[in-house]
Amino acid sequence: MNKKIKQCVIWTTVIIVVIGGIITLTLKGKQPGKLDEFAKCLKAKGAVFYGAFWCPHCQNQEQMFGASKKYLPYVECSTPDGRSQTFQCKSQNITGYPTWEFADESRLSGEISLKILAEKTDCTLPDNYY
Repeated sequence: MNKKIKQCVIWTTVIIVVIGGIITLTLKGKQPGKLDEFAKCLKAKGAVFYGAFWCPHCQNQEQMFGASKKYLPYVECSTPDGRSQTFQCKSQNITGYPTWEFADESRLSGEISLKILAEKTDCTLPDNYY
């Protein structure tokens, strides 16, 4: 093969691989999370998850939801510098993280299991989460 044809084949291959990668990443972000409906239900039922970005227990709670965490009824309580609490959380008397508040105004603190969240809200978990 002459040099120009080899370069053309190489560049075509590179372009195809890059486009394929972009398509794969785009489609991956569009796939529904396993707990999308559950997280949406928590919000619809009036549950609120108060947390702080620097809190490892809050991060663990979010990880329980995987890709569905974007639907959580989450309220950030920390100021951006991590040194104070937002007005919203102060006015709600949030004293620890994570704190879940429910429609009946009851609260649970700490990392709460998905099963308990389901029981508190009457939201249905997928069968494989019990």
